[in-house]
Amino acid sequence: MTTEDLAGRIAALYPTRFLRIYVRSKIRIDPVYAAVFERIGQGSEPLLDIGCGIGILALYLRARGFRAPIRGVDHDDRKVAIARSVMPEATTFSVADARAAIDPGGTIVLLDLLHYFRGDEQAHILESAARSATTVIIRDGIRDGSWRYRLTYLQEMFSRLIRWLRAERLHFPTRDDVMRPFDGFDAEVAPLYGRTPFNNYLFVFRRSTAGTTKE
Repeated sequence: MTTEDLAGRIAALYPTRFLRIYVRSKIRIDPVYAAVFERIGQGSEPLLDIGCGIGILALYLRARGFRAPIRGVDHDDRKVAIARSVMPEATTFSVADARAAIDPGGTIVLLDLLHYFRGDEQAHILESAARSATTVIIRDGIRDGSWRYRLTYLQEMFSRLIRWLRAERLHFPTRDDVMRPFDGFDAEVAPLYGRTPFNNYLFVFRRSTAGTTKE
């Protein structure tokens, strides 16, 4: 199945024209869904999607054959309701705060989430994930002063203005902020711009059996 076919199939599940256009464009343009799938493949570990939004990642993974349990949490009850309405079996969505305790085990995914929290809150979320998971996958915009970063910030401000995002603040982490809690993990860090102008980076941390961190 091509990316175009996959995007159309998933988008068709959503109830409004706006959501169908949004979902289709996200899957076609944003490389993060394929990047997550490539790193977990057909694994059997349960996956916790923190900041799941309207459930695009879960639907994408299911469409590509991922069968392990998926649980999504988000603080926006509107988006959780949409995710519940379109998602097939073996997946649950609930309203929850990302700063709450994280259940141990499995894979934790945090996509475009950290920058909505203060620095100390980001550290708490990341430290909790590092204590709990065997694999942690993070995608976020990185604060580095580049033109991509400035454009990312403006785009997020616009999303707040039109109320697509219910975010109290914007505070993008630095690369070191994200890396710091994962001493002892094998680490993969790479730009994930795709076909977008945004300053997105992918971080993949896997618990190391050797107790060393590679980059």
